[in-house]
Amino acid sequence: MNIKKFLSIKIHKSMIQAGIPSKYNVILRSCKKKIFGNYQINGIISAAIHLKINPNNLAKKVVKNIKLNNILTNITVSPTGYINFFLKKEWLSNQINLLIISKKLGLTKNIISKNIVIDYSSPNIAKEMHVGHLRSTIIGDSMVRILSFVGHNVIKSNHIGDWGTQFGILIAFLKKKKKKINFLLSDIEKLYKQAQKKYITDINFTKLAKYYVVKLQQKDSSCLRIWEKIVNITMNYNYQLYKKLNIKLNHHDTMGESKYHDMIPNIIKDLKKKKIAVNNNGTLMIPIKGVQNKKGKLMAVIIQKKDGAYLYATIDIACIKYRYDFFKADRIIYYVDSRQSQYLNQIFQIVRNAKYVPNNLQLEHHMFGMILNKNNKPFKTREGTNIKLNHLIDESIIRSKNIILEKNPLIKKKLLEDLSKKIGIGAIKYADLSKNRIHNYIFNWQKILSLNGNTSLYIQYAYVRTISLLKKANINLNNFLNLEINFISQYEFDLAVSFLDFEEIIFKIVEKGTPHLLCNWLYKITVLFSSFYENCNILNIKDTKLKISRLKIVLLTSLFLKQGLYLLGIDIIEKI
Repeated sequence: MNIKKFLSIKIHKSMIQAGIPSKYNVILRSCKKKIFGNYQINGIISAAIHLKINPNNLAKKVVKNIKLNNILTNITVSPTGYINFFLKKEWLSNQINLLIISKKLGLTKNIISKNIVIDYSSPNIAKEMHVGHLRSTIIGDSMVRILSFVGHNVIKSNHIGDWGTQFGILIAFLKKKKKKINFLLSDIEKLYKQAQKKYITDINFTKLAKYYVVKLQQKDSSCLRIWEKIVNITMNYNYQLYKKLNIKLNHHDTMGESKYHDMIPNIIKDLKKKKIAVNNNGTLMIPIKGVQNKKGKLMAVIIQKKDGAYLYATIDIACIKYRYDFFKADRIIYYVDSRQSQYLNQIFQIVRNAKYVPNNLQLEHHMFGMILNKNNKPFKTREGTNIKLNHLIDESIIRSKNIILEKNPLIKKKLLEDLSKKIGIGAIKYADLSKNRIHNYIFNWQKILSLNGNTSLYIQYAYVRTISLLKKANINLNNFLNLEINFISQYEFDLAVSFLDFEEIIFKIVEKGTPHLLCNWLYKITVLFSSFYENCNILNIKDTKLKISRLKIVLLTSLFLKQGLYLLGIDIIEKI
């Protein structure tokens, strides 16, 4: 359940009964100082000023109308009009028991399932994925998991650029050199760099490359054979990388620009007919109302060059139309970096003006910042080149292995390999996901692989502790699901209260695409669990009911940590 929403609805009725206009909402927050209560009601003061009433007196009127005696206790009013209260231990005990047996850890909100397309990862063809692809890939993957978890039908879309100028460059270069394509992706990338250099410096080669772009778009059989080989080599490499990263993307989710190619002639014809696209000296473009370039002239999006070649914008317009027509999308989310913000907004404007999508279709750009080094510069190699994503993963695994060996030099090799992968990959993913996506962040090896602080390893280690306690206890807790939880200490009570925030956190993420909120919550319950673990006797206790009570809290902690890490795409570990 969403405890804050549940209480806010009840308390809002009490505010209205106290004479407060309905426009004043309940502002319910967790108390910073636990001695005052679990929650605090704000918002009374502004209403009191409007009604010209003393805030303390108005708050007392509200309290008299609160009929939640079975849930709340110790309701107090501060001199300034804040209302503080505690949750009743008996009620909280019942909620904990319900959480343990619930299918989705207390998610009770009934949603209308939507078809949601998530556009993420989008690696470059003929190049290895680099660190710049990390954020889109792992944030998108986490959102796929979270949206699916709450009940939406999620369509994963790995939109790859397999139909543009780079293919004209590569095809021209390979044909000119008469090279056969029987090599690795790294070899193709080297060839592409050579070809690109020639494209910039050799006018004749530039013309030849543009010629082959058009030939490819006209589906020339020779060009198609080369194109298909390059795409397959690239994506087979990427699928292995996705598997390594525990990313839910495979060949079924790959939707290249070529998929929409046959739609484009009709779209161009339609845009011209609707007078949305205009001809400017042989170039077809769409003026964007209200947007000017640096020279103060109206900006325009080009959709077809003089030579007949299509551009990215043409493909993206067709792509959105396809996603609505074929997938019946209710919501389309793009996980693309912030530099594409203006461009995507222009594409969204075009498809709406053309009536390719209805007004109620949500088109969202969930932008993200950059990964930086300690000097606040883009995170690159010493030579200034992009860090290969595979190299970054391998380095994290090696560093994790060294940390494990320091703690346990006699660990078995198979376990060492398994743990180092789970810890190393989890560390990279969590370091990114725990940051608000709209901000840049500094990549720091020492911080991301620390056993302390807001890291995946800290949370994974807490999970190990929960599993260890449950195994040592060797008690079937299913036989005690109705047994009341005894809250003897503040540590176990605070931990139990924090469980009630799960639904609120999840649905905030569903709305905003901000998985860092889940990371913050997991870190919070891990800190609270650590305090509970260190200050409360769990196993060596004579009172059997109290022992089972505390083990049930341990069990629920383990369930939340496991589910939370899964939603982030991070593996649990059961021993270290």
